[in-house]
Amino acid sequence: MKQMVLLLVTVGLNVTGQLLMKQGMGQVGAIGGRLSMMAESLFRAFLNPYVLGGVGAYGLSSIFWLVLLSRVELSYAYPALSIGYVLVTLVGAFLLGEQVSALRWLAVLVICVGVVLLSQS
Repeated sequence: MKQMVLLLVTVGLNVTGQLLMKQGMGQVGAIGGRLSMMAESLFRAFLNPYVLGGVGAYGLSSIFWLVLLSRVELSYAYPALSIGYVLVTLVGAFLLGEQVSALRWLAVLVICVGVVLLSQS
């Protein structure tokens, strides 16, 4: 049970980090152009509080990931992280208003079935 809690905390922090970084990059704008323009945009990005919070949450999830890896097999832990794909899709659709196609929802369902099968092993 402790391993499941560690996994859920890891995934939750990872998803939170992704959401915060997306919010921040929405404020920064697209990164592109010449190398100097990209460097300037990335500098602005890393000054954005959402991006900083997202990087922090993502970094914290890495710490929990290391703890989890010390306790369970990689062949169990890594595939279980795919629940993050499901949560990110849900966040994208319902919090960010992104359009998610039927095929993408089907893929999310397949991932869910895979995670359930994995948890039975």
